[in-house]
Amino acid sequence: MDRVFQLAAERPVVVFSKSSCCMCHTIKTLFFDFGVNPTVYELDQIPGGREIEQALARHGVAGDFPVVFIGGNLVGGANEIMTLHLNGSLSAMLKRAGALWL
Repeated sequence: MDRVFQLAAERPVVVFSKSSCCMCHTIKTLFFDFGVNPTVYELDQIPGGREIEQALARHGVAGDFPVVFIGGNLVGGANEIMTLHLNGSLSAMLKRAGALWL
């Protein structure tokens, strides 16, 4: 899990995704619509992706993709991101992380 947190801390918004996941696509599109350029790791396409997926599962994030980190902190999956968006707190969180300047 250390590698996951290291990757998550390198950029303001990090998304662990799978290329065939429709909710992953939806959340990435939401970030792009905000003007945020998240760092995306497509676990089914990168070397070591399976190991990252297993580390996330050991941390309690099993099979729920995407997995989103903002400001180095685990936020959660699509449900958590959409809840933050709908209650108006996602943009503030993105601003605090330095991912959004508006």
